[in-house]
Amino acid sequence: MKHETLHLADYIIIAIALAISLTIGLRFSKGQNSTKKYFVSRGSIPAWAIGMSLMATLISSVTFLAYPGEGFSSNWILLVQGLMVPIILLLMVWFIVPLYREVIGVSTYEYFEKRFGTFARFYSSISFVLTHFSKMGTVFFLLALALANMTNTNTFAIIWVIGFVIIVITLIGGIEAVIWADVVQGFLLIGGGIVSFFILIFSIKGGFPELWHIASINHKNNFGPYTWDFKKLTFIVMAINGVFYAIQKYGTDQTMVQRYLTAKTDKAAIRASILGVALTVPLWALFMFIGTALFAFYQQNPLPAGIKADAVFPYFIMSKLPTGVVGLILAALISAAISSLGADLNCLSAIGVEDYYKKFRPNRTDEEYLKAGRWIVVFAGIGAIMIATLYLLAGDEGALGIVFTLYAIFSGGIAGIFLLGLFSSRANRQGLNIGITACIIFTAYAFLTSTKIGLGNEKHILLDLGKYNFNQHKYMLGVYSHLVVIIVGYVASLFFPKPELNKNLLFSGWLEAKRANKLNK
Repeated sequence: MKHETLHLADYIIIAIALAISLTIGLRFSKGQNSTKKYFVSRGSIPAWAIGMSLMATLISSVTFLAYPGEGFSSNWILLVQGLMVPIILLLMVWFIVPLYREVIGVSTYEYFEKRFGTFARFYSSISFVLTHFSKMGTVFFLLALALANMTNTNTFAIIWVIGFVIIVITLIGGIEAVIWADVVQGFLLIGGGIVSFFILIFSIKGGFPELWHIASINHKNNFGPYTWDFKKLTFIVMAINGVFYAIQKYGTDQTMVQRYLTAKTDKAAIRASILGVALTVPLWALFMFIGTALFAFYQQNPLPAGIKADAVFPYFIMSKLPTGVVGLILAALISAAISSLGADLNCLSAIGVEDYYKKFRPNRTDEEYLKAGRWIVVFAGIGAIMIATLYLLAGDEGALGIVFTLYAIFSGGIAGIFLLGLFSSRANRQGLNIGITACIIFTAYAFLTSTKIGLGNEKHILLDLGKYNFNQHKYMLGVYSHLVVIIVGYVASLFFPKPELNKNLLFSGWLEAKRANKLNK
């Protein structure tokens, strides 16, 4: 990649963006004197700001790199997952939001305990912690590599400086600071994406018509292949995967559910959720299309040899964009990481306090719980920084990535637990625990018989069972894990007594209450 030195104006823009983020953290540092205020702050944040925060949380720096890289090297098939989100959200947001706002305090996984007992709560919350720690380390790692290649800055310095900013914002300002920082960073994300897109369009000889022509003849502007083959990456695989992704993200993910709780009313929370998706899906599409535009541009202007797909957009930014615009794009890239990682830190802290600290140290003062939450922010932030640092030290073929892959063995089926609890009044604690056990066994089998490890060409499957190896596409593994929980959990429940449930925990209860309200009007 061609290395360029940033101009003073670019550094100033980046510094201003970081300073604004820190200022927002300081602005909301006052009044953070209770866990409710620190983690939820219900009613003090408008719906539009919560919607912007949801968008900024979902658009990480990975989006900046992976989506253009995928659009450049392939077609739009990975966007199919995101396109399923608005469909699922519009079907479920009307009852998911009021359900959570009524039956839980802070932690999403309080619902799982009320519905299925302590084991379900711990299993689901541990899943959240493990998956989000791995995600945070990956975001830090990819951001640092991209910025180091683009600016010649020390990679470790980037990780620690940005990590420090994120920890400070989250530590002193709580959820309010995170959300309002997301608003500013959300505008940067939108602005950076739009500016990049139009500069690309005007840089292509023949403009948009030529871009579309080049994309068409090279099969870049479609979502195929459209075959019913679950062994390969196809439209149907991504669509089914997208359905369960949307259910798990918007129905069980603490970063989403915690935003529902901050709104003043149920209707405001619903509006915020819809606004968040209305902003996020077009941005996903925009960055994917930027990759397609990059392909067209570099058909006319050949790339230097050796540049990987994920590095094409950073190369274009540094070599083709004018001074000032480069600073804006890099500020947006950094802001994307701050948004997503800040949300993760606050939510990890909420889970740590609500699901663990309060369980092991009950009946303590709220002041003690708040102090514990702040310490969790610090330790979780440092932990994520250390994970990213280990990634750098280990390199692309280090063992850390394998470790986080194996963690996924114990984190499958969360959407299945949620659906079973929501729609089946017959499902009970004993049956669900058997379903979770079956899910862990199945997921372990699928990973071990399909995952290769080793260095260079010396890679082998962890557990080779020959024709009995799991040979479906890896994206189907998540789908099957949820189905295993639902089917096994329901069937096993039939062997145990029907549980006595609070109707508010079920979809049927919400529906009954809604009909009763209509009759009373």
